[in-house]
Amino acid sequence: MAGRRAALKAIDWVAFAERVPPNQKPMFNALKTRSDTLSAKLASLPESPPAIDWGFYKTTIARPGLVDEFEKKYKAFQVPEPVDHESAKIEAQEQEANKSAASYIQDSKARIVQYEKELQKLKSMIPFEQMTIDDYNEAFPETKLDKEKYPYWPHKPIADL
Repeated sequence: MAGRRAALKAIDWVAFAERVPPNQKPMFNALKTRSDTLSAKLASLPESPPAIDWGFYKTTIARPGLVDEFEKKYKAFQVPEPVDHESAKIEAQEQEANKSAASYIQDSKARIVQYEKELQKLKSMIPFEQMTIDDYNEAFPETKLDKEKYPYWPHKPIADL
């Protein structure tokens, strides 16, 4: 029983409760109550099962060898513990998620640097009210009209307007 108790993982209910949305609080409370009930019941059980008085049964049961046979089978009986196949998969998924999160953070930091450069460019240019068309085209080259490609007004295809 001690092995089973040691194998149980402690649950941080406070951290768990912080992540529960308000509409699911009743379900969370029910889960915590059920878990506490089962933990209390498990803690109330003895460390090992009570010993069987085989001598009493040998004197009480008239058929010879029956109690010895039961005793031999009882001592030979082993309850197999289930093998955990899922923890390795979960840990692999966690490692993959951590790598994905780290790459996302790195990409986000690169985007932040790019956006800060763009913001600095916008802050350092002259106000729009004081700009000429040439200043505007220099600051935003993608808006410049290509008069060589489209020599007649409106200088862009009608579909692009």
